[in-house]
Amino acid sequence: MSMTLAASVETPSRFRLIAAVSIGNALEYFDLTLFTFFAVTIGKLVFPTQAPGTQILLSLGIYGTGYCARPLGGLVIGAYGDRRGRKAAVNLTLVLMAVGTALIGLTPTYEQAGLLAPFVVLAGRLLQGFSAGGETGASTTLLAESAPADERGFFASWQSASQGLAVMLGAGVVWLLSVSLSPDIMASWGWRLPFLCGIGIVPVGLYLRRAVEETLEPAPAKAAAAHSPVGDVVRLHWSSVLWALLGMLGANASYVILNLYMPTYDVRELGLSPASTSAAAMVGGAFMLLFSPIGGVLTDRFGRKTFLVLSRVLVIVLTYPAFLLLTAAPSTTGLLLIIAVMSAVQGLGSGFFIALTENFPKNVRVTGFSSVYALGVMLSGGFGQLIVTWLIEVTGSKLAPAFYVIAIGLASLVGILNLNYRTGREETGA
Repeated sequence: MSMTLAASVETPSRFRLIAAVSIGNALEYFDLTLFTFFAVTIGKLVFPTQAPGTQILLSLGIYGTGYCARPLGGLVIGAYGDRRGRKAAVNLTLVLMAVGTALIGLTPTYEQAGLLAPFVVLAGRLLQGFSAGGETGASTTLLAESAPADERGFFASWQSASQGLAVMLGAGVVWLLSVSLSPDIMASWGWRLPFLCGIGIVPVGLYLRRAVEETLEPAPAKAAAAHSPVGDVVRLHWSSVLWALLGMLGANASYVILNLYMPTYDVRELGLSPASTSAAAMVGGAFMLLFSPIGGVLTDRFGRKTFLVLSRVLVIVLTYPAFLLLTAAPSTTGLLLIIAVMSAVQGLGSGFFIALTENFPKNVRVTGFSSVYALGVMLSGGFGQLIVTWLIEVTGSKLAPAFYVIAIGLASLVGILNLNYRTGREETGA
C-alpha cells in the first residue's frame, strides 16, 4: 500500500474518514426515508385529483422517476470521478443532493401554484437521483481505496451502515414531529421541516472531507485525454456489469420494500399508527447500522461470496413468512420483531459493496460501480413501491410485496454466484 493510502487511514482518524466519506450517502437515504413517510401527504398537496389511491400512486410515481436519473448520474459523475478524482466527485454529489432536497422542502401546493407544484417535486427528485447515481460509487471507492487490504470489506460496509443510520434518523425525526405537532400542522408545513433541516448536513460533510486524501493518482495528460471510462466499461467489462447488475437487483429490492416502503404499507394496508411504523423504521435502521459492519468484518475474514449468498438466501426464505405473520395479526410488537430480523439479515450482506468495488479495475472503478448501482437501483427499487402498491390494488393480496422481493432475490443469486471476486488482490488488478 502506498504512503498516501496509509496516511489516509491514520490521519484523519478512521472514524472521521468513514463519517466524512459516508455522509453524502447518509443524506441521500435520509431524504428517501422522509419521502416515503410523507408520500401520502405530498400526493394530497401537489396533485389536483380527489381520489386518495390515485394521489399516492402519482406521488410514488414521482418518487420512482427520480431513480430514472440515476444511471445518467452514474455515468457522468462516475466518469468524472475516474478522471478528476474520487474526492471531487463526492463533494459534487453532496451539493447536488442538497439542492434537490431543498426543492422538495420548498415545493408550493397545487392550490398555490397549480401544475407547477408537481413539477417542482419532480425536479427535486430528478436532481436527487442524478446526484445519488454517482454518490455511492464514488464514496464507496474512496472508502475501499483508503483502507488496508485486509479491512476493505469493513470500510466499505459503512455505506450500508450509513443507510441504516439515515433511516433511523429519518424515522426518528418523523416520529418526533408526529407526537409534537397536530395532524393539521403536519399536513400544512410540518412535513417540510425534515427536508429543510437535512440540508444542514452539507457544510458539515464538506468540512469533514477537507482532510480526506485523494486515492486516484493523476494520469499523464496524454493518457488522460485518451482514457474513456464509459467506453472501457462497456467494451472490456460488460460481463462484470451483467453479473453485478443481477446481484444489485436483489439487494436493493429487499431494502426498498422492507425498509423504505414499510411505513406506507403498514399505515395504508394494515391500519397501524404512524408512530408505530416510525418506531419500526428506527429499529430497522438501528439493526442495519449494527449488523452491516459485522458483515464487513466477516467478509474480510471468510470471503465475500459466502456471506453474500447466505444473506441473500435468508432474505428469500424469510420474506414470505414475515409478511404472512404481519398480515395475519398486525401489531406493533410483531412489526418491530420482523423488521429487526430482516434488517439484521440484510446488514450481513453488506459485503456486496466491497465485492462490487473490487469487481472493476481502478481506472474505471467509479464508473463501473456507479453505473451498475444506479441501474440496479432504478430497475428493482425505483418503481418498486409503485409496483407493489399497484399489485396490491390489482390482486387484492397484501402479500404481493413478499412475492416481489422473492422473485427478484432469486434472480440476483445468479449474479452473486458469477461475480468476479478479487478478495486480497491489489486494488489496481485487472
